[in-house]
Amino acid sequence: MATNAEQMSNNGSYPEKNQSNSAVYVLDERRRAALAEIDNASFSWFHVKVCLVAGVGFFTDAYDIFAINIAVSMLGYVYGKGQNLNTNQSLGVKVATPVGNLVGQLLFGWLADVVGRKRMYGIELMIIIIATFGQAVAGQAPAVGIVGVLVVWRFIMGVGVGGDYPLSAIISSEFAATRSRGRLMTAVFAAQGWGQFASAIVGLVVVAAYKDAILKAPFPAVVPVDYTWRLLIGLGCVPGVVALYFRLTIPETPRFTMDVERNVQQATSDIDGVLATGKYVVDEDAIVQRVQAPRASRRDFAAYFSKWENMKVLIGTCYSWFALDIAFYGLGLNNSVILTAIKFGSPSGPTNTSQYVYSNLYNICVGNLVLSVAGLIPGYWVSFLFIDSWGRKPIQLMGFTMLAILFIIMGFAYDRLNATSAGRNAFVFLYCLANFFQNFGPNTTTFIVPGEAFPTRYRSTAHGISAASGKLGAIIAQVGFGKLVNIGGTNAFVQHILEIFAFFMITGIFSTLLLPETKQKSLEDLSNEDQHGFVEGVAGNTSQPIR
Repeated sequence: MATNAEQMSNNGSYPEKNQSNSAVYVLDERRRAALAEIDNASFSWFHVKVCLVAGVGFFTDAYDIFAINIAVSMLGYVYGKGQNLNTNQSLGVKVATPVGNLVGQLLFGWLADVVGRKRMYGIELMIIIIATFGQAVAGQAPAVGIVGVLVVWRFIMGVGVGGDYPLSAIISSEFAATRSRGRLMTAVFAAQGWGQFASAIVGLVVVAAYKDAILKAPFPAVVPVDYTWRLLIGLGCVPGVVALYFRLTIPETPRFTMDVERNVQQATSDIDGVLATGKYVVDEDAIVQRVQAPRASRRDFAAYFSKWENMKVLIGTCYSWFALDIAFYGLGLNNSVILTAIKFGSPSGPTNTSQYVYSNLYNICVGNLVLSVAGLIPGYWVSFLFIDSWGRKPIQLMGFTMLAILFIIMGFAYDRLNATSAGRNAFVFLYCLANFFQNFGPNTTTFIVPGEAFPTRYRSTAHGISAASGKLGAIIAQVGFGKLVNIGGTNAFVQHILEIFAFFMITGIFSTLLLPETKQKSLEDLSNEDQHGFVEGVAGNTSQPIR
């Protein structure tokens, strides 16, 4: 075709329409060649940078979300009646973040597809930093209680944390080579485990540092315990501040530049620069040539997802994440409650002494640390090893199946396990195993698959919808846990809550069957759109960059 074009051009008889068709063909070929260059790229320092920058954000997210699991006990001693926050207060500070997550995932997921990944990346982290600091310095006044202030700040923080999900997933998936995309995205998400681990470690260090002050203070050691929770929460700002500059300077993904901004020439230039040097440069005086290609719109969105082959994937990603988060957050934000319910590490002696306050807080931190080390972190990294060889779908099916079995055992054998010391140790082992199979299972894959399975113009939006469905499950789990756990007595309903979790894990098995296997496939192949002729025409030139 190119040869004919050259010959006809030389003869002076090439029609203008054919010249236009030739230009479109060349741009379409350049687009596919550029995408192939990303998909086949060798792993480089730039990929490491993407992993670290996105991962630090997830570390911060997890730290801020799960630190409240420990801080609630501290808040109870300082502001609660009877040294505990009441059910509604505890529920408020725990559920505020998932509610904010849901809003942030939908909002930032959509915005990243409209204005760009780069433009939004870093804004969500600034929200997290400000809201985290706001929590640490929050005070109580006659007109407003501390719990109300914390609920507001944690909601705002949740919006930022929610925005991090689609942005980090999409940026890491769109820069990754096909053969290592799963491992890169898993490494980013695995930072969540280290964030949970860090929250337990910091809690342990802070409580130990204030040991003498707590023991010397009159029961319930209000002043030193007030310092501990503020330090625990406030230190969550530190990794976010470190990562902020790098997030603000990360380049736009070439896929967004090509398929949403419709600037194929700039995208190919970006790819050459990023893969070679890790940097990219936009020539402010360059003439930008936009192409005609499928554009995001309500009509196009409806047309794309009206096809069952596309809609079933969105249903599968949404419900799988919903089912998983019912258990993941139902347990993760209530580890301390469950450990107390089975009397694991409970301090002995009178409960109205400062010694008891110290021992209780110390043991809560140790318990959360054990759960992180024994189950959460290993699960992420076993997923890392197998995600690109075994595949996403088998890991998710296996994870949901194992979780269903474990929750059935823990739920129906709860009374028998809780009757003896050996039984309680066995329960903790099963609990750690459940944490392991959450992460070597659907907790990892529900994050990855929505970042791969949709076209560029809707990829972030669809990931945000999927993640928000998960947070809807987390909200239901928190409200349900808070309202049900004390039916029949203090923590008496825990066993039935575990049985409910088992039911949702079984339903997750069936929703997984709707998903495609995404390993070793390009993002464009997974979009179910024909990539030949994707560029439909040339929209014209402009001297103004569209960035």
